[in-house]
Amino acid sequence: MASGKGKSISIKKYKNKRELNIGIFLFAVVFIYLAVTVIMYLTGDNISVYEVREGSIVNDNSYTGLVIRQEETIAAETGGYVSYYQNENSKVKSGSNIYVLSARKLDTGTASSDSETASSALNTEVQAGIVSDMQNFSENFDPQDFSTVYSLKSEVTETLQNALSESKTDHLAAVIEASGQDVTTYKVDRDGIVALSVDGLESLTKDTFSEENFDRSNYESTGLSDQMKVSSGDPVYRMITSENWSVIVQLDEETARDLQEQEVSSVRTRIDKDSETMWADFSVIEKNGSCYGCLDFDSSMIRYANDRYLSIELIFENESGLKIPRSSVVEEDFFVIPQEYITSGGNSSSQGVLIRENSGSAVFQAVNIFDTTEEGEAYISRTDLDPGTVLIMPESGDTYTVDETKPLTGVYNINRGYAVFRKVDILCESDEYYIVEDGDDYGLSNYDHIVQDGSSIDQV
Repeated sequence: MASGKGKSISIKKYKNKRELNIGIFLFAVVFIYLAVTVIMYLTGDNISVYEVREGSIVNDNSYTGLVIRQEETIAAETGGYVSYYQNENSKVKSGSNIYVLSARKLDTGTASSDSETASSALNTEVQAGIVSDMQNFSENFDPQDFSTVYSLKSEVTETLQNALSESKTDHLAAVIEASGQDVTTYKVDRDGIVALSVDGLESLTKDTFSEENFDRSNYESTGLSDQMKVSSGDPVYRMITSENWSVIVQLDEETARDLQEQEVSSVRTRIDKDSETMWADFSVIEKNGSCYGCLDFDSSMIRYANDRYLSIELIFENESGLKIPRSSVVEEDFFVIPQEYITSGGNSSSQGVLIRENSGSAVFQAVNIFDTTEEGEAYISRTDLDPGTVLIMPESGDTYTVDETKPLTGVYNINRGYAVFRKVDILCESDEYYIVEDGDDYGLSNYDHIVQDGSSIDQV
């Protein structure tokens, strides 16, 4: 028998075959995609989005103006101590007592019991009237029109001044009687506003003012008060005789020329002193090689009776609408066709045109309309039609060859994730923004999203 102990067995080791791991493969694909996306985002041109909001732009210029009124300084006829019947900036009628001159100072700190009683009764009536005015104001107050607060202030001030003037007249009459002095009473010879300050510029007119009058470095205004001593010929009060007054402002040559070319005859103004807004007649005055703007007012003189200079804003534009960046606005060319060629599709409400084919038959082609005009024109995208396309007017044999183009100003709307041109009508502008019309069928609406840099879009 043969023995098997002497035989050797050879064992070979084979490599195991690896199976594909689908998870690792998917991870690698996603990783590569994300890496490419990030690189493209960092190196590509990113589109910035701007949300359209309602807003306004005020185009104004600020000046320091020279006030010119119809006024004159009244001088004392004799010397003595002056006592006034009227308060500062009071309206007076012709023939009213204005002041008295006495040889000695009058003790105006005391009054008779009758005068005090009359004053108290009058103050009660005045207080009731003021409370009523304030209640009416409170009920009708609009926070968007804050300037009405200053109007109320002026009305209350005028009411108090009139009441105090009446009380002061009675009070001074009682003081004169109690003093036993011989005094001389002076009356006004015309209606007007009494002012108790002088500055030497009361005689200025539109014809006589000069550039030097705008230099305030040496300007002085002198106040006049009760019990001051005056000599014959000294100023004793100032009389303003008209509600018509003017403010002269210095203009540079370019601004003056622009205003003349635009034929501006009236302008809205805002006076910084009390934020009062008023309209003024406007004209340009040229004098000695310099240009000036003349603002003529016909009311509210009493508010500024003591002012020779006023800080004033000229509001040339104050438009409200949709506020958009200037960088968003672009100009694109569109085909212009008569609106009579616009029709609706047979089985849909889409707007389009009838195109004449080579065979002579008409085929409906939907188009995008970007604007229509009162002249009967429709603006069509240049991607919808080819130049030379022949259109057929519905229910007519008339034809029109597409060729003419016109520019349209607008922005790119991206509400739907892609850019769509929308036309805009610009109302006014500033250095960075436009105010455009709201509510246009082919325009923008509040809260629309537009491309901030319109030049970055290369399509219509």
